[in-house]
Amino acid sequence: MEGDRLLNKSMVTEFILLGLSSSRELQLFLFFIFSVFYGAAVMGNILIILTVITDSRLHSPMYFLLSNLSFIDVCQATFATPKMIADFLSEHKTITFKGCMSQIFFLHVFGGSEMVLLVAMAYDRYIAICKPLHYMTIMSRRTCTVLVGVSWATGILHSASHLVFTIDLPFCGPNKVDNFFCDLPLVIKLACLDTYVFEILVLTNSGLLSLICFLLLLISYTIILATVHRQASGGTSRALSTLSAHITVVVLFFGPLIFIYIWPFESFTIDKFISVFFTVFTPLLNPMIYTLRNKDVKEAMKKLRNQHVGSKEAF
Repeated sequence: MEGDRLLNKSMVTEFILLGLSSSRELQLFLFFIFSVFYGAAVMGNILIILTVITDSRLHSPMYFLLSNLSFIDVCQATFATPKMIADFLSEHKTITFKGCMSQIFFLHVFGGSEMVLLVAMAYDRYIAICKPLHYMTIMSRRTCTVLVGVSWATGILHSASHLVFTIDLPFCGPNKVDNFFCDLPLVIKLACLDTYVFEILVLTNSGLLSLICFLLLLISYTIILATVHRQASGGTSRALSTLSAHITVVVLFFGPLIFIYIWPFESFTIDKFISVFFTVFTPLLNPMIYTLRNKDVKEAMKKLRNQHVGSKEAF
């Protein structure tokens, strides 16, 4: 009998998501804005994937990795944003316990995978610029597939290591999450025990992966930029254009991430902005950056558009 009472006390079946605002008028405005942004992010990344698949000129290691980045961005934008948009029209913003754990799992799968994939893209540029004669030999189809597989495997393992202890935490009452999705640090704080050790585990796990990837990226792009500076050939401007797109994406990804893990267990209003930036704006900006800074992608998209228009006229 006593055991049943303790079990019931420790069971939270749903969490309440406080969202971005309690103002009804502002929620309607945000519904429209984020519907447009989410649609643009998904369509932009799908367009890059289709462009890479359909244009034979883009069947190279760099664009293979780029299309995989776009796929992760679609997933990153989709794991929580559609629910956030639907919640703007709902009075009761709740999510089931299983749904909450799923959001935590997918957030860290996609985030961890993208970090490692960005390192793989930096490695690709390093080989292309620093060892151009061996590029196609080193960056074979098999190597690219392995790099993508490693990125996904790392993301899954990283996420599973978080979830394995989070799912067994005792949640016995408080169930309000001050965000629009189940953010792991905020959910852990709702557990009915001293969570200091778990907070350190989360910080160490995510912090180590982020730090290792960031340092590898920093070293890679430093070497690449030094090599480009020494070469000073006719292809330098094109190489710098490609590199600037890669570096911009890295800064956009790791900038908010660094802030989140500097103060991971304190609630700041800006945290919500960073969460929105990470889940909506980064997937939206990535295809824009690669499209605007890459002549080959722009030409391929123009060709794809002309083919589509031509096929419609034929009918």
